Amino acid sequence: MLEDRTTAAPSATAWPTAYPQGYAVVDVETTGLARDDRIISAAVYRLNARGEVEDHWYTLVNPQRDPGPVWIHGLTSEVLRDAPLFPEVAEEFAARLDGRVLVAHNAVFDWQMIAREYARAKREAPVRQRLCTIALSKALELPLPNHKLESLAAHFGVVQQRAHHALDDARVLAEAFRPSLLAAAAGGLRLPLHECRPLTEWSDAPAPRIGHQAGPGGYRSAGWRPSRKRPACPYPNPGRYEEGKRLKQGMRVAFSGDTSVERDLLEDRATEAGLHVATSLSRLTSLLVTNDPDSGTSKVVKARQFGTPVVDEAAFGQLLADVEPADATP
Repeated sequence: MLEDRTTAAPSATAWPTAYPQGYAVVDVETTGLARDDRIISAAVYRLNARGEVEDHWYTLVNPQRDPGPVWIHGLTSEVLRDAPLFPEVAEEFAARLDGRVLVAHNAVFDWQMIAREYARAKREAPVRQRLCTIALSKALELPLPNHKLESLAAHFGVVQQRAHHALDDARVLAEAFRPSLLAAAAGGLRLPLHECRPLTEWSDAPAPRIGHQAGPGGYRSAGWRPSRKRPACPYPNPGRYEEGKRLKQGMRVAFSGDTSVERDLLEDRATEAGLHVATSLSRLTSLLVTNDPDSGTSKVVKARQFGTPVVDEAAFGQLLADVEPADATP
């Protein structure tokens, strides 16, 4: 049973009139984190204005390519072979999203993956606003050790049954979102809503061949890509990231602490965007990505000493969506 540790729900007359009238709590599992990666499963819990569950929906999706990190999501090529293609579920998916605020944990990632799938299908997802539960938990100043979904769930007494299964992750998030929403309403907190703009362009690089699994047990954690050793960044370091500006190819990015998605996948996405993923932090580091800037890790301490800019995972995800190309070689 969900243990609600928040303030009692405000009365009907006290409910903020500016709050949305409905939410679609979403989770998608994907073949990876790059622009050309695909959705392989999706789940939606529809909630009313007060965060109460109305219904839920789940589907597998055939990505027509290698399913990626099976050791995380458990969906093999065999499982996905007879699943519908995204255009075949796009209408039902859209019906679940229509007129609602998309709610997700690290929402910019889920939104970008969904928007790209609709762009490929020559359609538009009917989503105008999104709400990230990481941002909401920060606004509520919840005493979480990190920003993983499991930590948010534990705080509200929600039991996870199958981590990285879209339906269970969406259920867990829906149950944790309701007390968060009630706490925000009781405190008169403005919800951290962001505009969702439809994508008109996407990347469809040559897809990996289907079926490169490491036997019946699925993928090894180090073997789902041809090589885990990343190539050297081909671009010169343009210097430090400046707040309010774009990342630029060649910038040195370091990571510290827990992330809501697998670190390897996040680093892969940074590499594919043309950034230099650094294993340590120095005066040359352009940016540190951490969800816990007050921790005492060596990278965080050095970032303070060197004045290295720091952003959280959600902000980094937004920056990755629009990385500036490196200067052309004379």
